Amino acid sequence: MTANPVSPTVAFDGGRLHIEDVVRLAERKAVARLGADAGFRARIEKGADFIDAVIASEGVVYGVTTGYGENVSVPISRNLAALLPAKLVRYHGAGLGDPFSETETRAILAARLASLARGYSGVSFALLEGLQSLLEKDILPIIPEEGSVGASGDLTPLSYVAAVLCGDREARQRGETVPASQALRAAGLKPYTLRPKEALALMNGTAVMTALACLNFSRAEWLTRVCTRITSLAVLALDGNAGHFAAGLFAVKPFAGMGMAAGRIRDDLARAGHGSNTGALQDRYSIRCAPHVIGVLEDSLPWYRDFLECELNSSNDNPIIDAERGVVHHGGHFYGGHICMAMDAMKTAVANLADLVDRQIALLVDPKVNAGLPANLSGANGPEAATDHGLKALQITASACTAEALKLCIPASIFSRSTESHNQDKVSLGTIAARDCRRILELAEQVAACGLLAAAQGAELRLRAEGRAPDSLQGPAGETLAWVRRHSALVESDRALEGDLRALIAGLRERDAGLAGSGPADPMREPSQS
Repeated sequence: MTANPVSPTVAFDGGRLHIEDVVRLAERKAVARLGADAGFRARIEKGADFIDAVIASEGVVYGVTTGYGENVSVPISRNLAALLPAKLVRYHGAGLGDPFSETETRAILAARLASLARGYSGVSFALLEGLQSLLEKDILPIIPEEGSVGASGDLTPLSYVAAVLCGDREARQRGETVPASQALRAAGLKPYTLRPKEALALMNGTAVMTALACLNFSRAEWLTRVCTRITSLAVLALDGNAGHFAAGLFAVKPFAGMGMAAGRIRDDLARAGHGSNTGALQDRYSIRCAPHVIGVLEDSLPWYRDFLECELNSSNDNPIIDAERGVVHHGGHFYGGHICMAMDAMKTAVANLADLVDRQIALLVDPKVNAGLPANLSGANGPEAATDHGLKALQITASACTAEALKLCIPASIFSRSTESHNQDKVSLGTIAARDCRRILELAEQVAACGLLAAAQGAELRLRAEGRAPDSLQGPAGETLAWVRRHSALVESDRALEGDLRALIAGLRERDAGLAGSGPADPMREPSQS
């Protein structure tokens, strides 16, 4: 697969990048371009030249004229310095687990390129060109998910990026796994020879956790919108009180994200013709407090963004090379604590959305509390109706997924381990936190699919009881109901729902192609500004 020649570009020139830039590159909706300014190229080259000068003068730079990690006290002579990069890459080829997806791998390449393009890593412009070529030609290193403790950076997984640049290990090209040397040759590229600081610069950073965090952010942001729409449909199905979402109510507790969630629900209900002060005086918490639950994630997104974009736009390897001033800073910028904190916090906020929707499903299927809807939302009629069980199993599936999501919320950062002869004696575990968060998002999306199906079933059964056709439901809530029906018909007789749920999950995850299209097929569009 080659990039669309009319795709927008993302410039790697030392300027600021955003989460959305990484996501667009990961999804092949943009192409990476290195800065064309001669000054940018000269600044990058100056770092690599400075390293060469240090070696020539018998200077001391960690990982260039010394061994790695605990071996920092072992001096490396000038004539052996060129051997170190290949050996660092080689011995870190110890990853385990499934490989990262193609989307995740592109995000990883983009995140590493972003850091090195800051100009403080002592690498050559040719190395940046090599990373940019992997993105452009879609040559994707096979990177095992497991093996990083998040400090000293993502050493093991990023070694697979360095190896593929050098023509070693394996890559995915046009959907097939092939030797890296073959992939490079097919793309007209030559294996790269690493200069003295370049293996360390490629590997000793936070690119994997940062890339995953950017993708997680995008999914979490979208999930808040999905959950507000599920809530709107659940209110309609349960004949709930729209007054719980009144603007005046949220003006006196002015969390911006919470108010935004309430505003979306309020807009959905108003456009569906569901006025205030209908239904019970006070609905149960999973309805009445839905904006408060969703709002925690909404209001946390800005600080997640601050953490993620600061890391994305940082030089996060060691040592830092300030060639302009002729200074080498030995430090610990590879430590992924900020990403870990953001991901640990996001895990909990996302799992709470799954729990919210799970509780809403439980209300919808229970005849004791669902305002007169059939037990288990069964749509069956006739003499065999007593044998039908509607969405009973769907509710169990949602509950199981929710329990698994909640179980994963334990913070990763508190499990820091001492590794590498106690040199890496306090580590971030940021990559594990990001992977946990990704799994919780997967589970939450599955619960959301269950919630969409259940809320649509309940809303349609409410319309039936009122003598109204499904297409009489107006506004965005009606559009969502119609979208669900394109994937899943009203359950009028017991049937297996796995296929329906998988179709809904796919639609949720492909929001640009399904849920976020244009015109009437867009059930998650922005609320009206009126």
